[in-house]
Amino acid sequence: MNIEKTVLKYSNMLYKICIVMLCNEQDAQDAVQDTFCRYLEKRPEFKGPEHEKAWLIRVATNICRDMLRFQARHPKIAIDDLSHRLAAPEQTETFIELLELPPKLKIVIYLHYVDGYSVKEIAGILKISESAVKKRLQRGRMSLRTAWKEAKIEN
Repeated sequence: MNIEKTVLKYSNMLYKICIVMLCNEQDAQDAVQDTFCRYLEKRPEFKGPEHEKAWLIRVATNICRDMLRFQARHPKIAIDDLSHRLAAPEQTETFIELLELPPKLKIVIYLHYVDGYSVKEIAGILKISESAVKKRLQRGRMSLRTAWKEAKIEN
C-alpha cells in the first residue's frame, strides 16, 4: 500500500464527490483528508483497485453524511448575527470586543461575567489555578477597558 500513489490517484475524484455532497470547499477538503486518515488508520486489505476505490468512496460519503448530520444539529451562525442575537442593542459593541479577546481571556471573562461562575469553579473547569483565573480576568478587563477608551476617542 503506497499512500502517495493512492492519494494522487483518488483525491480528485473524492474531492468532487465531497464537494457535491457538502457544497462547501473547506468541508470537502476536510472530508477528503479524513478519508485518507482512515485509510492510514485501518490499513484495509483490498482484492483489487476497484475494491479500494469503492472503499474510499464509501468512507468519503459516510464522512460527508456525518458532517452534514453534525451541521444540522449544530447550525453555524455568523458572528454579526451572533452579536445581534445574544446581546442587547446597547451591549453589541461590548460583545464584539469580547469576541476579539484572546481565547484564554475570552473564556474566563465569559464564564465569570456571563455564566456567573466563581473563580474557584472556573479554575476547576479549566484545570488551572485560581490565581491564573484571577490574572486572566484582570487582563481581560484591561483589554476591554482599553478597547472602550479607544472607541470613545474615535467617537
